[in-house]
Amino acid sequence: MNNLKVAIITGLSGSGKSTALRALEDIGFFCVDNLPVILLPKFLSITASSSPEIKNVAMVMDLRERSFLDKYERIFQGLKKKGYQIEILFLESSDESLLHRFSETRRSHPLSEKGIIMDGITLEREKFSSLKKMADKIIDTTSINVHQLKDIVQRHFSTSSRKKKMIINVTSFGYRYGLPVDADIVFDVRFLPNPYFVESLKNYDGNHAGVKNYVLKNKESKQFLDKTLDLMSLLIPLYEKEGKVRLNIAMGCTGGKHRSVVMANKITAFFTAKKYTVNTNHRDNQKV
Repeated sequence: MNNLKVAIITGLSGSGKSTALRALEDIGFFCVDNLPVILLPKFLSITASSSPEIKNVAMVMDLRERSFLDKYERIFQGLKKKGYQIEILFLESSDESLLHRFSETRRSHPLSEKGIIMDGITLEREKFSSLKKMADKIIDTTSINVHQLKDIVQRHFSTSSRKKKMIINVTSFGYRYGLPVDADIVFDVRFLPNPYFVESLKNYDGNHAGVKNYVLKNKESKQFLDKTLDLMSLLIPLYEKEGKVRLNIAMGCTGGKHRSVVMANKITAFFTAKKYTVNTNHRDNQKV
């Protein structure tokens, strides 16, 4: 069997493929951007025979090469039959997010022949529907920044002989702005007393001591925390036993500024104390 591990990064324009490629380069992958897919078999053959020290290769392939969609499936399948360990990473994002990114960078979409970016996004999404189904891993970058994307990609592709504990991602959010797209477990804490209606607290977020004390002082908050932490303590070892390496927990309140932030911080503190790697993201606490 060929020991060369090949990561194919593809997906929608503006979804973060360059960031993903740089993330893999940082952990030792040999990286190539926009290699024509027809050259992939030859490239891998030369790399495997002439550079045995290279064990991991990553490359971005997308619609910048016009013949990509016509040839990728046959070539990928052929390489897998030859023993290459090919993993397809597909990146996507919401239409609104992609529009915003193209507007920020003032770049044109590769498929927007008349300059209408939304037309290009829609067409590209249609063209990539089959490839998305073929992907080994799909990452929606709508609600994550470049640092979070880099972390997700590196953790997914990092290898270690030592078994690692599950990575726990805790997100606070506001239902007003929609659910986090990657949440595995969602808790609704809108039943808790709301500091928004306390004049001296409404302008602070859940990181403020006064807001924290207000949310945690009542009996329902303590009961919720105790039962939630008991449930998580039961579930996480079971998830780990089944091979799950990452769990995304979301805490939601109305605006994502007060109650959900307090509870997300408590969840983070609990699992940090148990030596888990915990990433915390207060998605909406700065929104008005």
